[in-house]
Amino acid sequence: MPGGLKVDELLMIPGPVPLHSRVLKAMVKPMINHRGDEFGEIMDYCIAQLKDIFATKNDLFLISGSGTAGMEAAIANFVDGKIVTINNGKFGARLGLIAERYCETEKLEFEWGSSIDLEMVEKALANGAEAVALVHNETSTGILNPAKEIAELARKYDALTIMDGITSIGGDDVQVDAWGVDVAIVGSQKCLGAPPGLAAVSVSERAWDRYTGKSPYYLDLNAYRKSVGKTPTQTPYTPAIPLFYAMYEALKIIEEEGLENRIARHRRLSEGCRAAMEAMGLDLFPELNEYSQYSNTITAVKMPDGVSDGDLRGKVRKMFGITIAGGQDHLKGKIFRIGNMGNVSYKELLNTIAAVEFVLYKLRAISGYGDGVKAALEVYER
Repeated sequence: MPGGLKVDELLMIPGPVPLHSRVLKAMVKPMINHRGDEFGEIMDYCIAQLKDIFATKNDLFLISGSGTAGMEAAIANFVDGKIVTINNGKFGARLGLIAERYCETEKLEFEWGSSIDLEMVEKALANGAEAVALVHNETSTGILNPAKEIAELARKYDALTIMDGITSIGGDDVQVDAWGVDVAIVGSQKCLGAPPGLAAVSVSERAWDRYTGKSPYYLDLNAYRKSVGKTPTQTPYTPAIPLFYAMYEALKIIEEEGLENRIARHRRLSEGCRAAMEAMGLDLFPELNEYSQYSNTITAVKMPDGVSDGDLRGKVRKMFGITIAGGQDHLKGKIFRIGNMGNVSYKELLNTIAAVEFVLYKLRAISGYGDGVKAALEVYER
């Protein structure tokens, strides 16, 4: 395999995630007419299931593009004046970079891994912002941001809420309508357990009232709205058909598991991972306040003193065939991250914890071996 990648390598990163065999098999089906009834039925099912997962009755569209395409579509289609973007990690920063291409942007910047100050958000909104954009689950730092509270503030000042739910929707409790989120985005390769390459975007009527008509041609969500209204249901441009096959099967798996069960599984996996890291004497990276929480789809941990990124992640991959994530940008070498998104089971998590614990023990970064696995098992057995 290219780059020495092993076929049986386990990905425990914040996406792409390991794929169920049913999802893999779905992608080798023959091509079909993307304007025909069969594709329309696939679209109808995917849209209906995703609306349930988003907890929304709003319009919902599938774009052949990554989550970043969804982020750009959300901002470009619905913000013409001033937007406030919230940055306490890599992807909050990305929202700001996208926004400044289209409109006046006020960037609220916090230390990566620190909690959002809601008073600062309210002050920014009170200064005439038309919208606020935030990342619900910031995988770069392992923190879950207060989307509900920020959406409430936005409504107070008649601003739209644009929420990157790319790594929370389908793996954590997300209530788009109940929270008052106007535009929400998810990526296919995260909690949904599908391959990379699709983004789903939900849009409220409040957002449509502020439609700009100034988005990139391919990301014009009004074109998607018109195509979804056709019979059979379509996309405005040629879709990545194999990815839609895969999304259909991934959503079938979610339906079979049950969304509540899926969310509970993600939460227990992340709780077990956090318990294991703490039992090893390691420090979790995020700094929480009363409004923030630890992520339920990834665990970010401070790198032990004297241990390099290559020492830990390199040896875990070489010795055990398990890939975990490192830090991004200025956090490179300072943290490591373990993902538990999609269809990951406790078996994969325990294997990963055992591998990390063994390597750290051999590097003499921790004093003993077995406490982490034991702590994770105690969570599992509750």
